[in-house]
Amino acid sequence: MSDAKVNPYLILAIGVISVSTSAILVKVSSAPSGILAFYRLFFTVLLMSPVFFLKYVKELKLITVRDWMFSILAGVFLAFHFILWFESLHYTSVASSTVLVTLQPLFAFIGAYLFFQEKLTAKALLSAVLAVAGSFIISWGDFRISGSALWGDILALIACALITGYLLFGQAIRKRLSLMTYTYLVYAISSIVLLFYVLVRSESLGPYPKEDWVYFLLLAIIPTLLGHSLFNWSLKWLSTSTISMAILFEPIGASLLAYWLLAEKVQMTQVIGGMVIMTGVTLFLIEERKLKKLTQASEVKTNAL
Repeated sequence: MSDAKVNPYLILAIGVISVSTSAILVKVSSAPSGILAFYRLFFTVLLMSPVFFLKYVKELKLITVRDWMFSILAGVFLAFHFILWFESLHYTSVASSTVLVTLQPLFAFIGAYLFFQEKLTAKALLSAVLAVAGSFIISWGDFRISGSALWGDILALIACALITGYLLFGQAIRKRLSLMTYTYLVYAISSIVLLFYVLVRSESLGPYPKEDWVYFLLLAIIPTLLGHSLFNWSLKWLSTSTISMAILFEPIGASLLAYWLLAEKVQMTQVIGGMVIMTGVTLFLIEERKLKKLTQASEVKTNAL
């Protein structure tokens, strides 16, 4: 960290604030969810294209037929993650939606356990149960407000499961390709999927108010390119676990921005449920880190023998 020109924790904090703006930009836009998702990824691909074609296009030769299949599936999952998450924000609050999406590490763990036979410890299981209990508290509180708020919570949970599928399909491909090539490929595929989606639903690609075009572009630049790029930069100086923990602050940042900019009130059940979820996910990530260290130590010992 002493070699870093800028404090990595400061960069990480800016990254968290950047991704926290996503829900706010969706809330203030008048465009349908599919259009928002399409333009977010379409503009992201446009902005990435000069760098990709100048430095990374040769990596496409490394992609196998299996990689293409997984990339297409990852793109489909990402596309519908954005559609359902954006749609959830029309029904429930920023606080509820963003907190429920932070359950992603638990969905990832379930997927890794089912498909990659990764180990499951009692502590990890208990922390997962705690986080799920928090989601029930939020959903119960939203159900008391209205049935539509509960529907928004359900959409957010499905969106969370879909982003996990996107990450699991990309896990194997990322071992052979650079982050730039992989994300460009999946974003491009996802944009095509979203284009077909909006055309099938007869959603207009334009015209939209000037403000909406600004929101489309800001969604591509701030939470997508800037936010995730800063997380990737931070990986050089900070551990993956530290970054995973920091991302848990996204719901807090999003809720504060929603309170400040949109005058959204935070319910007590959202506060309690959010705290329970973040506690459960934090304990889960700590346990997962311990398990990885034990596994790595065991592999080193086995190789030495």
